[in-house]
Amino acid sequence: MSVGLSAKDWRSSSPVEFVCEKRPAMAAGGMVVTNHPLASAAGAEILLAGGNAVDASVAAMFVLSVVEPMMVGIVGGGVAHLRLAEGSHHIVDALSTAPLAATPDSFTPLADHGPDYMQVEGQRNSLGAASVATPGNLKGWCEMAARYGTLPLADLVDPAIRVARRGFRISPYLAGAIREAARELALDPAIAALLLPGGKPLSAGDRLVMGDLGESLKLIASMGPGALHGGPLGDALVEAIQAKGGLLRRQDLLTYRTVARQPITGSYRGFKIIGPPPPASSGVHIVQMLNVLEQFDVAAMGFGTPAGLELLIQVMQLAFADRRTFSGDPDFVDVPVERLTGKTYARECAQKLRNLPASAPSLKESRDTTHLTIADKDGNVVAATHTINSLFGARFVVPGTGIIPNNYMSNFDPHPGKALSIAPGKRVPTSMAPMMVLKDDRLHLALGLPGGTRIFTSALQAILNILDHGMTPQDAVEAPRVWTEGSEVEIERGFECSAGPLRAVGHDVRVMPHVGGGMNLVSLAADGMMTGAACWRADGTAIGIGGGQARPGVRFWPDRAPAEADDGE
Repeated sequence: MSVGLSAKDWRSSSPVEFVCEKRPAMAAGGMVVTNHPLASAAGAEILLAGGNAVDASVAAMFVLSVVEPMMVGIVGGGVAHLRLAEGSHHIVDALSTAPLAATPDSFTPLADHGPDYMQVEGQRNSLGAASVATPGNLKGWCEMAARYGTLPLADLVDPAIRVARRGFRISPYLAGAIREAARELALDPAIAALLLPGGKPLSAGDRLVMGDLGESLKLIASMGPGALHGGPLGDALVEAIQAKGGLLRRQDLLTYRTVARQPITGSYRGFKIIGPPPPASSGVHIVQMLNVLEQFDVAAMGFGTPAGLELLIQVMQLAFADRRTFSGDPDFVDVPVERLTGKTYARECAQKLRNLPASAPSLKESRDTTHLTIADKDGNVVAATHTINSLFGARFVVPGTGIIPNNYMSNFDPHPGKALSIAPGKRVPTSMAPMMVLKDDRLHLALGLPGGTRIFTSALQAILNILDHGMTPQDAVEAPRVWTEGSEVEIERGFECSAGPLRAVGHDVRVMPHVGGGMNLVSLAADGMMTGAACWRADGTAIGIGGGQARPGVRFWPDRAPAEADDGE
């Protein structure tokens, strides 16, 4: 397909040099890309067992809850974007909500402005029982499987049970997360016993066995979401939280509901862009930014050039300014979706790019999340982003269950009277961006990543990398990234060549080890071939499925005529 530059030409127009650290997978029988090899193996196992992409996604997410305990778990929240084989798109909103006992003044803020704006007395909104919001992950996964899957839930949970009970080798990625959070993990005896045995953080190569979590997963396999929402796991969670002065109650678990939402759609240079709607801000603002960028010759500017990066920076600043004004739960905040995603508004925005007023940083949003993208041979595709918010969530384990709860209350504005202030039942804001791109009604790309407020700008750049710069999927996910929401600009190594010119026009440029997290992308060609790509920023692994069942009519041992048998003797 001829779009922008060819895959080999973008480097000749760019000052940027980088080498991909991973290799893509290619197959026609299915593609699984997750942020851990064991989760990718589980997804592939389910596809090979006859399940579809939804089944595989649920199984992989359960395994991620074991092997990425710092990122995701059943007491968390997230957003899944499903495209079914017949072409319909479905958004499953399983985001966490503020408990019914939560109020706008549940926490005491330390400051009314500045870097401590989101901080509260005792870190109660980010650490411990009071930080736990009503979870949605388990209910979302089970409902996806029941409505769109083909296999029994027990089959989908089984790979995670096996990994939890047998244990797995810790990767340097997980070991680094344990070291980073060690001081606060040590405050809870149960999680310290698991991750800091003898007071020492587990190291890469050590084996982690999560027997209690394995037993909890067995309960889920037999009871479904009721194990948490009204059952013994929920009772244990509420008991632990009440004992420590938290807000979550049994009624929260009983009344929680996922929300089926209609996706945001837009267009860019003949492609259709589809993403999640509010309270996820990604669909709105990726479409908004693409509408503005469509008025410029992005390909001619070249990848990573000072002019190209300056344009991206201005467009990001514009999107974040609108996000601060309009982001939130649509049940509580009026989000003018049609205006923000309209071409008319984009033309207005393009006229004021260089005259944007200085703006305050966005509210805090954790960068610690996981993502998977899975496609099956029949045309079902899932891009799903889920989390327990910060590294290891609330940083304690519910005794006897192995469950690490979320700390999603830290995403709300602790000040009363604000658009993102706490309210009972209110969904947390998020930048999660499980995005899909279509060409002529055929799915072309599905992608997503973790990374907090850096998620949707990174997803935007991957889309541009392919549609404008003609990169391969692997180049697109591993290429250097830029991010800004105001005056400070973050760039990854590889973009240093443009740092000087950007500083010369007034940007506070900082070179960062990475911007956003591990992206997982599946590209689908017209002939049915799929390419899966994962990047160096996480343990992402792509597994493609080739081969398949025997040709119809073939028997295990065909009969032979007697004469043929005699000749053989």
